[in-house]
Amino acid sequence: MRNIEKLLVGPDWTIRRLIQCVEANAHGIALVVDGERRLLATITDGDIRRAVLQGLDLESTIQELIARKEPVPTITNGPLTAPDGTDDVALLDLMRRHSVRHIPLLDGNGRVVGLSRIEDLVESPKLNAVVMAGGFGTRLQPLTHDTPKPMLPVGDRSLLERILGQLKDSGIHRVNIATHFLADRVKEHVGDGSRLGMAVEYLSEDRPLGTAGALSLLDAPDEPVLVINGDILTRTDFRAMLHFHQDYKAAMTVGIKQYSVKVPFGVVQVRGAEIAGLEEKPVAQFFVVAGIYLLSPEVWKFLPRGEHCDMPDLIRRLVGEGQKVVSFPINEYWLDVGCPDDYQQAQSDVADGRV
Repeated sequence: MRNIEKLLVGPDWTIRRLIQCVEANAHGIALVVDGERRLLATITDGDIRRAVLQGLDLESTIQELIARKEPVPTITNGPLTAPDGTDDVALLDLMRRHSVRHIPLLDGNGRVVGLSRIEDLVESPKLNAVVMAGGFGTRLQPLTHDTPKPMLPVGDRSLLERILGQLKDSGIHRVNIATHFLADRVKEHVGDGSRLGMAVEYLSEDRPLGTAGALSLLDAPDEPVLVINGDILTRTDFRAMLHFHQDYKAAMTVGIKQYSVKVPFGVVQVRGAEIAGLEEKPVAQFFVVAGIYLLSPEVWKFLPRGEHCDMPDLIRRLVGEGQKVVSFPINEYWLDVGCPDDYQQAQSDVADGRV
């Protein structure tokens, strides 16, 4: 690609501004350059998310992120690049040998003039999805008294249609919807998916099987499967999540979101009876499960057939069996539409163009 202006960032930019750049350019990378457009470093979407997991403050600079970035063992002298005009076969060989998805192209003076991307050279991996839409939506009653929660309107479309639209925009065209409560209403609303340009099938739960148990109704797949709760409004980059999952060779990747809790009192640290310190109204930061998961085919060996099983149960089982489970921090917009206040927030965010 030659239109690289939207990929260029400076080393003094903040991480927060960098995240906005990578989200906006939708290519999963930013190119750090000096004033002459000479390449200083490359920052991938995965580099940013790993920095978030390490607790790097979003007001830190890109230079600080570069200093903490995990090096690629096979690349020792700065970022991997290629001369402008390098043929596609050589570029693909470089990418495979060094396990990267992008290679900046430089002119004779070391200035960035283009970017080669693996998706331009080989077919992208296929990814199917499962949307969990069988819950009762108890916390949203009376809105959900006779309407499944995923079918509640958010702006001009239902929440479920918004999720399906985002999956389609990410290149996912085959979706299973797990249903239980008012299942017929969901099927009438979505049908076979042709109206949305997708192929939709259904996993019908005779009784609630939980967020993981419903997956046992699906034949073991050949490729990773994206699983998303039917009450999530988000702009998460599912392709970036798949790349993260593949980079770690994970059995399961769990989407997580930073969540802050402000304690409305002074918090006291004690040592016996003595006060050792006091912090006035601190803000505690946590990572919470975001209701978005990627599962590799081997996970199906650990799913109990026809039994109730929630995702936390499955995660504990996988970890106990020595399977690799990794976390994927979601920097993009995310909202769990679980209660009336959240539902009103979703309406407001759609109206304001945040989604």
